[in-house]
Amino acid sequence: MLSAKLKQIWESRDLRKDILFVLCLLVVFRLAAHIPVPGVNVSGLRAFFNSNQILGLLNLFTGGGLENFSIVMMGVGPYITSSIIFQLLAMIIPKLDEMQKESEAGRQKINQWTRMATVPLALLQSYGTITILQRASGGMGGNLVGAIGAWQLMVAMITVTGGTIFLMWLGELISERKIGNGISLLIFAGIVAGLPGAILRFASTYDSSQLINVIIFIVVAIVTVAGVVFITEGQRNIPVTYSKFVRGNAMTGSSQSHLPLRVNQAGVIPIIFAISLIMMPTLVAQFFVTSTVPWLAQLAEFTVRLFQNNLLFYGISYFVLVFGFTYFYTAVIFKPDQIAENLQKQGGFIPGIRPGTETSRYLSAVSNRILLAGGLFLGLIAVLPLLLQNFTGTNLVIGGTSLLIVVSVVIESVKQVDSQLVMRDYERF
Repeated sequence: MLSAKLKQIWESRDLRKDILFVLCLLVVFRLAAHIPVPGVNVSGLRAFFNSNQILGLLNLFTGGGLENFSIVMMGVGPYITSSIIFQLLAMIIPKLDEMQKESEAGRQKINQWTRMATVPLALLQSYGTITILQRASGGMGGNLVGAIGAWQLMVAMITVTGGTIFLMWLGELISERKIGNGISLLIFAGIVAGLPGAILRFASTYDSSQLINVIIFIVVAIVTVAGVVFITEGQRNIPVTYSKFVRGNAMTGSSQSHLPLRVNQAGVIPIIFAISLIMMPTLVAQFFVTSTVPWLAQLAEFTVRLFQNNLLFYGISYFVLVFGFTYFYTAVIFKPDQIAENLQKQGGFIPGIRPGTETSRYLSAVSNRILLAGGLFLGLIAVLPLLLQNFTGTNLVIGGTSLLIVVSVVIESVKQVDSQLVMRDYERF
């Protein structure tokens, strides 16, 4: 079955070219992730990131670009943050909401504003990250990041900001090929690329006393993958009946169908959003650590210690953000009012539910109930590495968040490839 599918993909010239094009762009991304900004001790940075939970998580989503201090060290984080800002603004500014809903030109304009806002956010985040690494360098004998003057700092900030814009462009090129979401595929490539090195590092320090931890990790990985597939594919089918209608001189009888509501409608976006936001307090606090105002400096130091050293607080915050963003992003993409209106226009109704407002309320209630399971699952997956580290005392080679993203991106890409194959078969006939 798999070989037949691969053969079908290879024989489709356009699809083959699209897949090869996307693979080439991912290779370009991986090459860029290994081009460092001069003046950095890369091996020292890697050891530092392995010992820091928050920065290690951020490094994961830059594909190792951060620990290499590469030109793409920020990854697509600033672009994701910009997207979050405009989605929040669309919920409180009616004009933006109308542009997003009703007009393709309006959506393109919002996308353009999102790209423009990415530039100052990338500059801000690059400055904060370099500052963090410099302070860490001072705490580790100055062997991470050398002394950076004002000119060198400005060049480094412009360079890594350009790297973020470059990745944003690559992501859009990938999305245009309809093989998968470009931003998600870039994150996926970074996670997968770091897996062989993580396995080698674990194997080099392995001894027989870690056998139980290895077994636990394998079992957890299998259960996590199965759970991700189950939740990702899980859906609630809402029955829909379409009334009789006249076609020409004949009257067609009513038909039965269903409206699928997915358990996890938001995909991996809540986790990506949560990671972008949970880094923000630490980055902002770094600006005020050296403040001349005593209470402000103390507050900044407390914030940095709280997020970097208190794993309990970090885990709870991470879980709450993921859970909250699951509801938030679903509210952005799932519009029960529009669905109810479209059903009514097409002569469809949910048995036992009045068309219009009652249908919209019913869909909202069902969506909120199934989202509870989806949000709790995503939150649990996000903090899974922290839980296992607390019980086993070892770090996972690949965490639950990484598994979730890898599996979800693979499923989404496979679906898009299948849909393109079906479309090409339809066009052929």
